Amino acid sequence: MAIPVIDFSTLNGDKRGETLALLHDACKNWGCFLIENHEIEGKLMEKVKKTINSYYEENLKESFYQSEIVKRLEKKKNTSDIDWESAFFIWHRPTSNIRQIPNLSEELCQTMDEYIEKLVELAENLSELMSENLGLEKDYIKKAFSGSNGPAMGTKVAKYPECPYPELVRGLREHTDAGGIILLLQDDKIPGLEFFKDGKWIEIPPSKNNAIFVNTGDQIEVLSNGLYKSVVHRVMPDKNGSRLSVASFYNPIGDAIISPAPKLLYPSSYRYGDYLELYGKTKFGEKAPRFESIKNMANEH
Repeated sequence: MAIPVIDFSTLNGDKRGETLALLHDACKNWGCFLIENHEIEGKLMEKVKKTINSYYEENLKESFYQSEIVKRLEKKKNTSDIDWESAFFIWHRPTSNIRQIPNLSEELCQTMDEYIEKLVELAENLSELMSENLGLEKDYIKKAFSGSNGPAMGTKVAKYPECPYPELVRGLREHTDAGGIILLLQDDKIPGLEFFKDGKWIEIPPSKNNAIFVNTGDQIEVLSNGLYKSVVHRVMPDKNGSRLSVASFYNPIGDAIISPAPKLLYPSSYRYGDYLELYGKTKFGEKAPRFESIKNMANEH
């Protein structure tokens, strides 16, 4: 089962409608997709991977293999509540903490700052396309996420180290993402990411040519009134390789008030007699304006 691939280079040409339809289907029926030709330079993305891999090797690898997680796995019991990962979180917006994280080189900080600038542009472009597909104003999702000082942007940097008993543990247990739009720069060699679809676990292969993997979180499901679902996923460890994951989250700010977009809600709590009266006047017209009128009448009452 092939994951949808969205070619961003077709959004400005005569294939725009076709590409938007593909994106809509991916959000509705998959909750995840790949983006190609996103205009973030491959050289920059390779530098992100290189500097983070170096940081892990120099600062995190040794301590991970001395951790309680490893000791518990070696005993081969009680592993259902642990994740075989070495991870840390960077906040970018509204304020950055990247230079407060121990031992991050200035090269890594500058590389991440440059990458995130480009990634925010991509996330906001995606949010506009999703809003358009939902029939909402172009900036609807961005405004909904903004609160008093947003949207928020953060990155979970994770390595899923080589695992001696991959059958006994998860790299990351099954979950949906709490936030909005998740953009993943993942390993180009080591697999492990899996999404649950139609009762089966679908393996997501390593990303080639610096394609960015995207999935939607719980807040997009709420905003879309359930049309765009957040999807359950997990990471499986590997016996022969250490997998890199750089997952950036375009999320609501903490004080953002989230609710389904009113345009996407059916009217509720109305008298059927009132509906019939309106229907008699508008039977041969579009139903959407009729629903909107009933919604307004119910709100007034």
